Formats: sequence, C-alpha cells, structure tokens
Amino acid sequence: MQSLGEAARAVLLTPDPHDKRRAARSLARAWRQGRLAHRCDTPMPDQPAWPATPELLPPNRMPKRGRGGSERGRVALLHALAHIEFVAIDLAVDLVGRFGGEFPRRFVDDWIAVAADEAMHFALLDRRLRQLGSHYGALPAHAGLWESAESTADDVLARLAIVPMVLEARGLDVTPSTVERFRAAGDETSANILSRIYNDEIRHVTAGTVWFRQKCDEMGFNVVETWHALVKSRFRGSLKPPFNDSARHDAGLTQEFYAVIAS
Repeated sequence: MQSLGEAARAVLLTPDPHDKRRAARSLARAWRQGRLAHRCDTPMPDQPAWPATPELLPPNRMPKRGRGGSERGRVALLHALAHIEFVAIDLAVDLVGRFGGEFPRRFVDDWIAVAADEAMHFALLDRRLRQLGSHYGALPAHAGLWESAESTADDVLARLAIVPMVLEARGLDVTPSTVERFRAAGDETSANILSRIYNDEIRHVTAGTVWFRQKCDEMGFNVVETWHALVKSRFRGSLKPPFNDSARHDAGLTQEFYAVIAS
C-alpha cells in the first residue's frame, strides 16, 4: 500500500496547476477510502514543482492592482487570489506529508480536506479568469508565499502558527471588503466565489487553532505565549489591523492571540 508521505510528495512534485489540483483531490479521495497507509517517512521536497508561468516577482516588483473597480483590476485581483490558492494546495499537502505522522488520523483528515478545498478554490478562480478572457499564469505573481513553509519546515507548531493562524487569518480580515467591491462593480459571480472561499477559510483557521492548541497542551506549553514567540521569531511581516474579530473568534483565534502583538 502506498504511504501518505509518498502520495503527498507526488502531489508536491506535480508542476502543472491543473494536474496538481486533480492530484490533490485524488490524494484526499485515496485517504478517505483507506488506500493510503498512515506513514510519513518520505522526505518532502524543499520546493514544490511549479509551472513556468506565472512569472514570480518579489513583492516590491509586483505591479499595482488597483482596488478592483475596473474589469482589468478585478482580473488582476482574481489572478493574485488564484496564485494564493495554488500555493495553498502545496502548503496543505506539505503539512500532511511532513508532519502527519506525528498526529492521529483526525489531523490528516482535517488537512487533507483543506488541500481539497484549496484545489477547488483554485479551480473556481481559474475558471472565472477564463470567463473574463484571462487565465492563471497570464500575469506575474508574488514569489514570497512559499517562504512561510521554508521557515517552518522544522517545526509543526511554527507551521500551524504562521500558515493558518497568520496568513489564512489575514484572508478573513480582507475578504469581506473585497467581496463588497466586486458586488459594487456588478460582478456578482466573482463575489459569490470569494464568499465561498471566505466561509471555507474560517474552517481552515479553526483547524490550525485547534491543532496548535492540542500540540501545545501535549507538550505542556502555554498556548498564547508560544504563539506570540513563534510569530515574532518565524514571521517576517507584521500583524496589521483592521481585524475581522468576529470571524477570527468563530475560528477560535481570539483577541488574546493577536491584539497584544499587532502593529
């Protein structure tokens, strides 16, 4: 029987975005059907395989997108979000393949489901881009999204603290206003896609918070103090308001985590 680690590595080394999306969903299906052994002894690659396009640029070289009022601006924003979801497939699969052996099956259940969600989100956004005359890869994209995986490859607590509890939580803060901008522009189709992604991301942040708490409890660590220390040492950015306190609270990420260290 193929191991979970072997299957995860195969997804990470799939370069074509549409093949990777399908591979992630196949991974989830194989796990649910009991066709993968709960073993994660296969090394994960330092860098996933990605397509030749989009061109990846450092943040300070990314072209300005505007606020989504024009169709061109909406296409640029949807492309940026599609890239986030594409990289998020690899982030979820790497989490499972790298650390899944340290946890019970329920951990794998949760993060395999996240990977399948991210694959679905990418498919929705890419299809919308095509409806608007574009496609994923047509514009440059942010090169720094994988840095959070590289900086936390040695520590599952750090990975949980940074990826779901900082990066995905930021999506909870900014997505509602983005949805409203699309609706104001009359783009109800894109707004509905983003609303669906937003609701799924609450579950993703919840999974991060739940498993971070559980691992801290298992190791005898103070949950909030440990999160503060990891964010300060492993996250290169800063936590900036405004925060969507309601959605964060629903995900278990209460103000005691982020209010004290926000800039």
